[in-house]
Amino acid sequence: MMTMQKTALIYCEEQFGLIDGKTASGLIRQSDTYQIVGVLDSSLTGQDTGEVLGDKKNNIPIFANLRAALDALPEIPNCYIYGKAPLDARISSEERSLILEAMEEGMDIVNGLHEFFSDDAEFSHMAEQCNVQIRDIRKPPQLKDLHIFTGQIAKVNIPVIAILGTDCACGKMTTAVELNKALNSLGVRSVMIATGQTGLMQGAKYGASIDALVSQFVVGEIEHAVVQAFENENPDIILVEGQGALSHPAFMSSVGILKGSMPDGVILQHPSAREFRCDFPDLPMPTLDSEIRLIEAISQSKVVAIALNNKNLTETEALVAIEDCERFFRLPTTDVLNYGCQKLVDRLGDCFPQLNLNSHPTSLDRIPQLVTR
Repeated sequence: MMTMQKTALIYCEEQFGLIDGKTASGLIRQSDTYQIVGVLDSSLTGQDTGEVLGDKKNNIPIFANLRAALDALPEIPNCYIYGKAPLDARISSEERSLILEAMEEGMDIVNGLHEFFSDDAEFSHMAEQCNVQIRDIRKPPQLKDLHIFTGQIAKVNIPVIAILGTDCACGKMTTAVELNKALNSLGVRSVMIATGQTGLMQGAKYGASIDALVSQFVVGEIEHAVVQAFENENPDIILVEGQGALSHPAFMSSVGILKGSMPDGVILQHPSAREFRCDFPDLPMPTLDSEIRLIEAISQSKVVAIALNNKNLTETEALVAIEDCERFFRLPTTDVLNYGCQKLVDRLGDCFPQLNLNSHPTSLDRIPQLVTR
């Protein structure tokens, strides 16, 4: 039975369409849990969220503030989502006031920060007074409900594919979501394992926000999620969303994903035009070559395809980047937001004939050909 989506407003002041607004962007593009009715960002008032993201117009408006949204919408949304993901995960006094106002209006609060609103005395008291719920997405399970690695992953006898990246906020989740949708549209039973707050907000049935876990349990939680999906869903393939980057000094999540899911292949996501690590202007980006060598050095997995995030490139520049990757690495390369998932699907069909992808009629987008330079 289908669960009715809750309506939701997303708070993303001065960050929608930018790197720290990735949670809001992800929910605009895909959400099984929420029907998004608007975004709050006074710097983009009146614009369409789809157009701001460079996608098609989607008729989800951007409002200046909460009061403007509530005045314009036909009814008060069910939920108020904090849609920013800053490195400094603390809310300001102005943001606190808005959250309290949303609760007074009867809206449940959905929070993806490491700062848990349900542990805040003022927020908890207001939620009780207003009979609303606070959902802290990153709040880990109780100790008794956490899992350590058991080796059960060895019984998963279908392809497991990890979508890793060369940096944080570079499109790993988007590629995982789009590929998962493409495979299912072809009749291939694909299940995505979420490993961050946005994927869980979108409605992923399996996974955990692994950057909020005690390190002892990260590998075990990834393994448990993959095994549960395998046992419960009878899938043909499992996709595991990546986090951070294996080479990134600030994050450890990719190590846990590789160890816990023991993937049969890796799709590597890379932001073509990015020169420095997101939020770290003194750290140059790694090369695709160095990231591939690192992944393949510490795991049994091989990189089987490349997905590029070509933001800030012209179409010609984007096509050149794709062609250069394919020529140098001899791996299928695409940009799923602009050119679809056909190359990735074809590659999975070649690597894993048991998926019978060649027997499925395909209507996925194909990348335009670049005129020879």
